Amino acid sequence: MSITHSEVQQIGQLVRSHHEHVDRLLTEIRRVIVGQENLLKKMLVGLLADGHILLEGVPGLAKTMTAACLARAIRVRFQRIQFTPDLLPADIIGTLVFQPQDGSFRVKKGPIFANLVLADEINRAPAKVQSALLEAMQERQVTIGDQTFRLDEPFLVLATQNPIEQEGTYPLPEAQVDRFMLKLLVDYPSREEERTILDRMSPQHNLPRVSEVLDPQQVLAIRQILDEIYMDDKVKDYVVALVHATRRPQDFDLKIGDWIEYGASPRATIYLTRGARAMAFLAGRGYVTPQDVKDIAPDVLRHRIIVSYEAEAEEKTSDDVVRHILDHVPVP
Repeated sequence: MSITHSEVQQIGQLVRSHHEHVDRLLTEIRRVIVGQENLLKKMLVGLLADGHILLEGVPGLAKTMTAACLARAIRVRFQRIQFTPDLLPADIIGTLVFQPQDGSFRVKKGPIFANLVLADEINRAPAKVQSALLEAMQERQVTIGDQTFRLDEPFLVLATQNPIEQEGTYPLPEAQVDRFMLKLLVDYPSREEERTILDRMSPQHNLPRVSEVLDPQQVLAIRQILDEIYMDDKVKDYVVALVHATRRPQDFDLKIGDWIEYGASPRATIYLTRGARAMAFLAGRGYVTPQDVKDIAPDVLRHRIIVSYEAEAEEKTSDDVVRHILDHVPVP
């Protein structure tokens, strides 16, 4: 689709008129959360691009607090579900409760009926529980008995998993991991950030409360603007090339074919495009650059590439594969 320079400028003005709302949102969350800039930015990408997020990091890195702050700041309902081995699907989606007075059944909705759901330690629950959550993520609806309920928009699932402790866990199958738009690796804070955290946690320091700076309708309006952000055909070709390189690296003269067992699915192409548009929006631009694609590519691709035994023997991860592809596939 061809587009004129003036139309791109109009899109840019539209982006900038809404961009200040997202800036205020980030500023508000930073009043409570110290550091974790990558987590904050990419959570907004997921929220604006309508994609769920898988967070991987050790306990104690403020994943739950960040999700709760985001929910308060955009005035939506937040639910945290602690996944455990004895959890049942009904504990997530809800169930039918018998009414002895008249012999009928009443629908009791579960915690999935929220706008922002934190699935804490998702790999602690068995497959049928994981499937109940992931079905709701994909279909944006839940069936209880013979009734189907649409989930309120915006609807965002943040799932966490601990990369260290794997005893008694049920790892997510690759087909289910693929439903997450982004997989973020949450790292430790720097020394300076940790010192600031220590000061904020002192009894003399009252932790500030997050104020509401955005409402759900504004989030949905920004999602519509994202669809208008211009992406040149050359950038679209670059997105397709990156994903294709994960499947057939030899087509790009990449010597990493032995590292890859399976490449990224077509979902990666869709999410890479959405994510790049969200990155452009966060930068206040009405058009996508190749750098936007490169900035979001590791988070979109790392959980969609399955490395081979040869790669594991050479201690190569999916992040190494993505890095190699980004370094060698020609940029338009």
